[in-house]
Amino acid sequence: MTAPNFFKKITLLLVFARLTFCVLAQEYPKAILRGDYPDPSIMRDGDDFYMTHSPFTYSPGFLIWHSKDLFNWKPITRAMPDLVGSAMAPDLLKHNGKYYIYFPASGTNWVIWANDIRGPWSKPIDLKVPFIDPSHAVGEDGKRYLFVNEGRMAPLATDGLSVTDTLKEVYKGWEYPKSWITECKCLESPKILKKGSYFYMVTAEGGTAGPATSHMVIVARSKSIQGPWENSPYNPIVHTYSSDEKWWSKGHGTLIDDVKGNWWIVYHAYENGYHTLGRQTLIEPIEWTTDGWFKTAKGKIYSGTKEKVLSSGFTLSDNFNKKTLGLQWMAWKGYDSNAIELKNSSLYLKAKGISPADAQLLLTTAPDTSYETQVEVTLKGGSTGGLILFYNEKAFAGIASDGKNFIVYENAGKKSNKASRFGERFYLKIVNKRNRCDMLASKDGKSWIALQSDLDVSGLNHNKYGGFFALRPGFISAGKGEVILDNFKYAIR
Repeated sequence: MTAPNFFKKITLLLVFARLTFCVLAQEYPKAILRGDYPDPSIMRDGDDFYMTHSPFTYSPGFLIWHSKDLFNWKPITRAMPDLVGSAMAPDLLKHNGKYYIYFPASGTNWVIWANDIRGPWSKPIDLKVPFIDPSHAVGEDGKRYLFVNEGRMAPLATDGLSVTDTLKEVYKGWEYPKSWITECKCLESPKILKKGSYFYMVTAEGGTAGPATSHMVIVARSKSIQGPWENSPYNPIVHTYSSDEKWWSKGHGTLIDDVKGNWWIVYHAYENGYHTLGRQTLIEPIEWTTDGWFKTAKGKIYSGTKEKVLSSGFTLSDNFNKKTLGLQWMAWKGYDSNAIELKNSSLYLKAKGISPADAQLLLTTAPDTSYETQVEVTLKGGSTGGLILFYNEKAFAGIASDGKNFIVYENAGKKSNKASRFGERFYLKIVNKRNRCDMLASKDGKSWIALQSDLDVSGLNHNKYGGFFALRPGFISAGKGEVILDNFKYAIR
């Protein structure tokens, strides 16, 4: 081989190697649950993985997911039918054969428990402990402890259903560079892991939204659950460094191992440009260092894992032919089972209120940046019904009809009426193309008329309206009587 050809071949090999490394490096983080699945709490029970998230004011709350491989997830139950306030940042675990979910709401912390993860789950028990983001741990003494934000800890009773002493501060956090742009220090979401002779406390700092670079995951370790806690030299473990990155405000992490000995970190983040979707659940591989710490394993692809990621954990479309409401559905600020009836392959939704701000709502979680929803609507008894994209009472967009007019909501403060020729039975469709929405109506579900085109809904998100919610598609039933809904269709665009 001549010298020029030799060097040419070496150059091509180096280019190929660099491209291969870049492709591998871009494999993670990987979204394992797209859409609004924030504050993930994940546990392994043998070769089964379970995970739940913050329900906030959506109910029934605490949708529990199951997986065999960490990448493909299916919902199995909702653990808490009734709200006790805006519930967030749960800790799902198994201890001595029982399952527990610790969570904060209404200025205190609560726990529910079950003998079977599929339920039934207990009613919420008030621990009478302030602060947020509770986490269960077992110390070197075999006793149970409850950690909360701001580095505080209290001992738990043997059954885990009460605390036996007041909270005390055991950890002050990690000092990140003062030049970093964050919301606040906000030391929160403690998760305790025991490996070898060390306890590892995985926490978050920087605030959970706002600037792209706000959130982060850090870790400290100690040989005693009581401390002192030593900060990792590899902090932050996960962080968004630039608004050019795909994922913003990465944080609230939990470490998990699989049956093959691989380690992972699961956390949440906003997708750049799509805050309307809420915080999505991501995963990255972890590697342990020779000095007993861990960091993300950039570019590493583990063997023996099935890494196909579903766009959603379940089908959102619904023909309402089951006896019970599908797990994809949730109510806003209280689930009234008397307002919902399934019969004759239809959903009957009792009406209340006068607008989406106070109407009967039934919502689902959109996992895609572009999608369309469609439903057949029949009005009964003086009702007004339709399709909605709902963030909260002050932020929504959609279309509804009272049989005489179509009401087009561009936002909570702006609506318009357009005469309807379709009467009390009609079809509605919302097409959301990367936060630009078209709203359409039809008499037969075949020929459509546009009621609103290219409506920008990108501003309907937490950074403008607070609350940590997402822009959820669903149904509105207002006025009197009830709205009958048939053949809900959700499709990726």
